[in-house]
Amino acid sequence: MSDPSQRPDELEGTEQPFITHLIELRDRLIRALMAVGVVFLVLAIYPGPSGLYDLLAAPLVAHLPKGATLIATNPISPFMVPIKVTMLAAFMLALPVVLYQIWAFVAPGLYSHEKKLVLPLIISSSLLFFAGVAFCYFFVFGKVFAFIQNFAPKSITAAPDIEAYLSFVLNMFLAFGAAFEVPVVLVILARMGMVSVDKFKQFRSYFIVIAFVIAAVITPPDIVSQLSLAIPMCLLYELGIWAAALFVKHTQAPEEEKSL
Repeated sequence: MSDPSQRPDELEGTEQPFITHLIELRDRLIRALMAVGVVFLVLAIYPGPSGLYDLLAAPLVAHLPKGATLIATNPISPFMVPIKVTMLAAFMLALPVVLYQIWAFVAPGLYSHEKKLVLPLIISSSLLFFAGVAFCYFFVFGKVFAFIQNFAPKSITAAPDIEAYLSFVLNMFLAFGAAFEVPVVLVILARMGMVSVDKFKQFRSYFIVIAFVIAAVITPPDIVSQLSLAIPMCLLYELGIWAAALFVKHTQAPEEEKSL
C-alpha cells in the first residue's frame, strides 16, 4: 500500500484560484457600484432629485383636482423620497454596466454554446424590463389615475402622501417589469430542458387565465389597468414560445447537435 502522506492532495493548487475569483468578484462589484455612483452624481446635478421626483409624480399630478398637490406626512420625507428616486433612477440607467460586470465574471466558466445563450438573455431581459416600466409610466398610470379621480366622490379632495406614492410606483414598476420578462423565462425553461416548446403551446389557454388572475391581484381594481397587464403578458407568452424554439435550435451543445 502506498504511503498516505505521499498521495496527491485533491485540493492542492485550488486556494490561489479561489482567492483570485474573490478578488475579481470584488473588483466587478466595485466597478458596478462606481457606475451607479457616477450616474447618481450626474442625476443629482441635473435634473436633480426634486426634478426627478416631479417627473415621477407627473402622471398623478396631471389628474389631481385643480390646486391639489402631494403632501409629506413625515418631516424628512421631502428630502429622503427624492433621494430614493434618484438612487432608483441611477441603478436603472447603470443596469447595462452592472449586467456586463456580472457577465464578465461568469463568462470564463461557460461553454461556448452557453455563452451564445447568456449574453442575448441579459440584453433582452434588460430591454424587456425597461419596456415594462415605460409602458406602465406612459400608458397605465394615466389610465389608472384618471379612473380613480373620476370614481372618487366630489366631497373628497385628493392629497396623496409622497412616500405612499413612491411605494405604489415601485410596486407597479416591479410588477410590469417582471411581467414583461415572460419570454425570458420561457427561453430559460426550454433551453434547460425543463419544459418543451410543445408543452408551452399546450399550456397557452391556462396561461391566459393565470395572466388575468395575476393582473387582478397586483394592479388597482379597475378594468383598464388589469387589461393593460394581462393582454401584454399573453402577447409576450406567444413571443416567448417563438423565442424559445429559436434559442433551443441555435444554442445547442456540439454533442446535442450530433445526436440530432
